[in-house]
Amino acid sequence: MSLHHALAILLVAATSATTPKTDDNGLGRHPFLYCGEYEKDADQQTIHLVRGGRELWSYAIRFRVMRGGKEDIQELGDCTRLSNGNIIFTTRFGASEITPDKTIAWQYLAPDGTEIHSLQPLGRDRVVLAQNGNPALALVIDKPSNTVIRRFEVPVARPDQVHGQLRRIRMTPAGTWLVAQMDMNKVIEYGADGTPVWSIDVPSPWSAVRLKTGNTLISSNKGFVREVDRTGATVWSYSREDAAKAGIDLHNAQEVSRLANGNTLISNWVAGAVPPEKWAGTIQVFEVTPDRRVVWKLASWRRPRLGPATSIQLLDEPGIPENGDLQR
Repeated sequence: MSLHHALAILLVAATSATTPKTDDNGLGRHPFLYCGEYEKDADQQTIHLVRGGRELWSYAIRFRVMRGGKEDIQELGDCTRLSNGNIIFTTRFGASEITPDKTIAWQYLAPDGTEIHSLQPLGRDRVVLAQNGNPALALVIDKPSNTVIRRFEVPVARPDQVHGQLRRIRMTPAGTWLVAQMDMNKVIEYGADGTPVWSIDVPSPWSAVRLKTGNTLISSNKGFVREVDRTGATVWSYSREDAAKAGIDLHNAQEVSRLANGNTLISNWVAGAVPPEKWAGTIQVFEVTPDRRVVWKLASWRRPRLGPATSIQLLDEPGIPENGDLQR
């Protein structure tokens, strides 16, 4: 990895604490950490921390960087605020941890020809990282030594088409690996040794979360969310048709979370389907009850400009993120 690439990843934006407080766009409902992919009409990709309806902190990486001798783009795909205030996040070409004062506490740079879209904390010192490539890998990394302490190769349908292989990988409380395999149209659960132990067919899955009930909550690029039990039976779902009844044009359902109150939080990524000049008319994130009533909509395209929605962590949810207490 070149020094130029490493420095490009570390570009930091200024903290913003001047955003006017307003509830018109949903900013005041929850405190949250937010990041998203492919804000292609901006020169940077920004992580936002919002409390009390104001953006209190932000951090940015460059959108366009040189990689492998040619220009390519970075994307924010997975971000989590830890209990000590540090934030871990992916950039497509690497993963980092930063402190509130924007010091880099840890960094992993992906080899050329690979991509990273998933990062899960395992306590304070370890992370689970998905590395698309040939081969695609699931890795557990010890951050203090920056060494890989566990790994297995994840089978993919198209080893030569790296970007579309995997999105979220989450280690379950049982120590298995739950993998959203976009290019195989499946969610597959692998045992600790990498042997498949459970799977379900899902068109273009983006996220899969093992809930405390034992069910699995799945989102899809095809614009739906589905909760299934161990037999594969659907026990709850939310579709584009459901969203349309609430005045929401649901495009790609990326991160999906089950909140402590039983509601479901859906990130509606619009960048792949809506031209940038029309993004401001879309909903970025929304919260829906078990009976499919929408009780919160987030649409902040100006001050602050949150950009397309990929990952959001509500900071008023109970539990310690690095202990696996959040269902996201």
